[in-house]
Amino acid sequence: MPETDPATFKPKSDLLKVLIERGYVHQCTDLEALDAAATSGVVTAYVGYDCTADSLHIGSLISIMMMRWLQKTGHRPIPLMGGGTTKVGDPSDKDSQRPLLTEAVINANLASIRRVFATFLDFGEGPTGAVMVNNADWLEKLGYVDFLRDYGVHFTINRMLAFDSVKLRLEREQPLTFLEFNYMLMQATDYLELNRRYGCSLQMGGSDQWGNIINGVELIRRVEQKQAFGLTTPLLTTASGEKMGKTVGGAVWLNADRLSPYDYWQMWRNTEDADVGKFLKLFTELPLDEIARLAALEGAEINDAKKVLANEATTLLHGAAAAEAAAETSRAAFEEGRTSAALPGLPAVGMSEDRFSNTSNAELMVAVGFATSKSDARRQIANGGFRIDGVQITNPDETASIQGDEAELRKGKTRIRLFLTKGDSA
Repeated sequence: MPETDPATFKPKSDLLKVLIERGYVHQCTDLEALDAAATSGVVTAYVGYDCTADSLHIGSLISIMMMRWLQKTGHRPIPLMGGGTTKVGDPSDKDSQRPLLTEAVINANLASIRRVFATFLDFGEGPTGAVMVNNADWLEKLGYVDFLRDYGVHFTINRMLAFDSVKLRLEREQPLTFLEFNYMLMQATDYLELNRRYGCSLQMGGSDQWGNIINGVELIRRVEQKQAFGLTTPLLTTASGEKMGKTVGGAVWLNADRLSPYDYWQMWRNTEDADVGKFLKLFTELPLDEIARLAALEGAEINDAKKVLANEATTLLHGAAAAEAAAETSRAAFEEGRTSAALPGLPAVGMSEDRFSNTSNAELMVAVGFATSKSDARRQIANGGFRIDGVQITNPDETASIQGDEAELRKGKTRIRLFLTKGDSA
C-alpha cells in the first residue's frame, strides 16, 4: 500500500519536508512516490481557481502559499484559472447550485483575481517559472459527444454517487443538476490536459476537492498510463471552531480594492491566541524555530507575535510599505488614541452631505461596512459596539451626528474608519 499518512511519513525532498512541517498536508495519494519524484527532478503542480468573484478570499491563501513553497523548493506551479469550469459551478461543499454568471462577468473576474498571483509567484521561462493557464482554452473547444465518448467512458455513476460532494447533497434531498454533475469530469479533464501540455503530475487543493482530484489521477492513469498525484490541505478553522475567512463585514478578500491593507493587517492582528503558531507556519515564511518562540509567548506578550504575523502576512500580499503603514496606523490609533486623515492606510468611507443628513446610526453602520444589516447594527449598538468620535452610540434610530467634515468611527476594538461628509457616496 502506498504511504499516505503525513503524520508518520519521513520525507527526503525539500518540498514535502516544508509542506508537512508547516501543516499544509491533509491527504496525499502516495507520499512515498511523490517524495521520490520531488527528489529526482522538477515536479509541476497546479491548483484551480474558479472565477466566481472579482477577488479571491483568504480561503484560497493556503493553496497560494503552498504553490509559493513549491516554487521556492525548486518546482513549477500552475495557477489554473477556471474560465470554463466557472460556467458550470463546483458542487463540492455546496448546498445549492451557484448562480450562473455571464461570460463577460467571468472574464472580468478572471482579469481581476489573476493579479494577486504576481505577488506570490515568479512567472518566467525557466524550468520552475510559474505558468498561468485558463481551462476555457480547451474545455470550450470540446464537442459534447466527443467529450462523453473520450472521457465519460472512464467514469461510473456508481463511483460518482459515492463522493461526498454528491452524496451529501442527495442525502439532504437538495437538487443536484446534471450540469453540476459534469463538473468532476471537467476537472479531471483539466488535470489530463495539463499533464499532456506541461507534464503536470500533481494537483493540489482543499480537502473538499479530494474526490475531484482522485478522478483526475485515475483519468491520467487510464488514458496515459502514467502515475499522477493528488494532495489536499486541511480545512482551515480557528481555535474556536469557526471556518477561517469570515468577519462580521463579510469575506476577507485578497484584492486591495475589496479589503484595504489596513483591514487585512487588522484581521491578522486579531488572531486568537491559540492560532498564532499555526497561522505563522501557514501564512508567513519565518523559520520554524522563530515561530516556536513566538507561539510560546504568553499574556500580553502574545500581542507582539500577532503583530509579527500581521506584518509578515500583509507584506507577502500587499508589500512591505503597505504593511508598515498599516502597523503605524494601528499603533497611532489604538496605542496613542490618535486619529487623523493623515494617518497612513486608515480606510476612508465617503458619503454625500445630502445623504448623511438623513442617515440613522444603524444605517451609518451598514453604509461603512460595520454591520451586515440594520438589525445587526441595532444588536451591536445595544452591546455598546459603536462609537463616533469616542462617544458611545446608544440609539440606533437617532440621526447620526458628526461635528465638522470628518469623524472617527469605531466598531468595538477592532476597526477604525474615517468618515468624510464631502464627496460621492461609498
